[in-house]
Amino acid sequence: MSTALELRNVVGGVRSGTVARESLPLVDPASGEEYGSAPLTRWTDVDEVMGVAAAAFEEWSVTTPGERQRALLRWAEEVERSAERFVLAECRNTGKPWEVVRSGELPRAVDLLRFYAGAARLQEAGAAGEYVPGCTSFARREPIGVCAQVASWTHPLLLAVARVAPALAAGNAVVFKPAETTPVSAVLLAESAVGVLPPGVLNVICGDRDSGRAMVAHEVPGMFSITGTVRSGMEVAGAAAADLKRAHLQLGGKAPAVVFGDADVPAAARGIAAAAFGDAGQSCTAASRVLVADEVYAELVGELAAQAEVWRPGPPQDPDAAFGPLNSAGQLELVAGYVERLPAHARVVAGGRRRGGRGFFFEATVVADVEQSDELVQHEVLGPVVAVQRFSSEEEAVGLANGVRYGLVASVWTRDHARALRMSRALQAGTVWVNVHRPLVAEMPHSGFKHSASARDFGRFGLEEYSRIKHVMSELG
Repeated sequence: MSTALELRNVVGGVRSGTVARESLPLVDPASGEEYGSAPLTRWTDVDEVMGVAAAAFEEWSVTTPGERQRALLRWAEEVERSAERFVLAECRNTGKPWEVVRSGELPRAVDLLRFYAGAARLQEAGAAGEYVPGCTSFARREPIGVCAQVASWTHPLLLAVARVAPALAAGNAVVFKPAETTPVSAVLLAESAVGVLPPGVLNVICGDRDSGRAMVAHEVPGMFSITGTVRSGMEVAGAAAADLKRAHLQLGGKAPAVVFGDADVPAAARGIAAAAFGDAGQSCTAASRVLVADEVYAELVGELAAQAEVWRPGPPQDPDAAFGPLNSAGQLELVAGYVERLPAHARVVAGGRRRGGRGFFFEATVVADVEQSDELVQHEVLGPVVAVQRFSSEEEAVGLANGVRYGLVASVWTRDHARALRMSRALQAGTVWVNVHRPLVAEMPHSGFKHSASARDFGRFGLEEYSRIKHVMSELG
């Protein structure tokens, strides 16, 4: 009989409990069964960890970029060495297929750690000069202090690294809270850093929404970073503004994939299906809307429906499963509700049902003939559901694509290079792909427009977000 997993916070390099000793259940989304618990962190514990992080910052902030690089590289090696432990933890926590984590998300997380290790030594600086007679000016880039961070449940391990790595590389100390339903890999990440990073530089605490509210309300952090919903981002922005904290907001998406008549339709359908149904559609970058030119509309809908039959959900141990379950029973109800409430003009051409048995599984679903005002078009679903609508001109395609409150990512499918360039300029999205959808790389920026917020991740921009600039002027004498 297996022993229930009992997580602990990692504070000051030590596994620790909470004052109230309250806990939250850990539920396997592939079976619906409870398999452990995580601590519920309250204000008293938040206050303590902020003090620990603030003390650690004093020493970490004056280390050289080279020292920080070496620490992050050692940490990356430790994560890679413990790869199977991370894969097991992430798959049980999320229900994702083994291979998705082993060959995809874990290597990307390690790559991000190594990228920011190198980026720590390559921060841009302006040229020093005499801009006032008799005085020399130069700019210093300095860390902010303690960074409080919260990430969503969509990609627990990857998002933890994407938040923590640039903050540490820039010289900050971190207090990180994973999502309530997926804390396991973040705790394991902190445990793997013990003995590699100085105690207190990285602290991971578990908890719920109130734990996050306590973090942003605390006076110590100089910055609060969140990956989450628009609603959560607005709440954080308001709370941060009350104390003039810097807010780093990476919020939702409702990504359009725009397919023109000259596109390779079968190839487009395969690429869009992978971007729509991969991770059970639980990604802010998922291709959740497909806009299709009239002349290829029927063909594309048919190809997508065929792809939906191939993309079959299943538990991590099923080698034929293309994606796993939804995050929770609540998320399953939310996704099913969108399909159940479809207006009469919309057609479900594939999927549309929950899978029977245990776990929170929902079929890969294609809904055709949707209209711009439908909630399936306007709202982020975070499930394996793609909405398909038609357009008759390039101008109409742009209007439909931009006609939602989100602006995170988009893709264009066409053989016409000039059209691709026009569309990439016209689309209101932080990332635009051409004939592909969803790859992100550490070297290039990832940011959003409109209600997807304007936080910049990856590349040198990710490092700059976690630092501040100081002008120093000295008289020449």
